[in-house]
Amino acid sequence: QLVESGGGLVQAGGSLRLSCAASGRTLYAMGWFRQAPGKEREFVAGINRSDIDIRYADSVKGRFTISRDNAKNTVYLQMNSLKPEDTAVYYCAAGLRIGDWSYWGQGTQVTVSS
Repeated sequence: QLVESGGGLVQAGGSLRLSCAASGRTLYAMGWFRQAPGKEREFVAGINRSDIDIRYADSVKGRFTISRDNAKNTVYLQMNSLKPEDTAVYYCAAGLRIGDWSYWGQGTQVTVSS
């Protein structure tokens, strides 16, 4: 089970930190996706268990940082310099490796006002 938290409303240029706590089995890769109204779900960032493989969508590079705490089985997404186009429902994902997503959270809304 994946449970996200930390979403909310923020002004453009502001910051938010999302958290996703996983329960149950050990998850090797964890990541974040987002889905804006009328658009398909898109990959935002992913990280493997050893932190060696970290990937970002081009649209968030330099602004978002993904990290994880394996002791807490939790992944974070620090979002800085937020833009209105970052508005979406953000979903946590997990699986055996980046790109092989088997588990999904319920999503948390992020709204960036201009």
